[in-house]
Amino acid sequence: MDLRRTRAENLALTMLTRDGIAAIWILHQSAARAYRDGHKMAAWAIIEIAEAAEREWLRRNAPVVIGDWRP
Repeated sequence: MDLRRTRAENLALTMLTRDGIAAIWILHQSAARAYRDGHKMAAWAIIEIAEAAEREWLRRNAPVVIGDWRP
């Protein structure tokens, strides 16, 4: 793991590698459940991981742009 990454980013990368895009959905569901149950700080931490996973997913799967042409 890269030492320059945050703990949330490292967790997100691990989960993406293991579960693929489903990790993002699972994280959002878990955050919603934590919030609903009154665990607002836990929900915030889970959302931070989910957002890191989304950024990485988009980075990995961004369409290639050649000049002004987009697929």
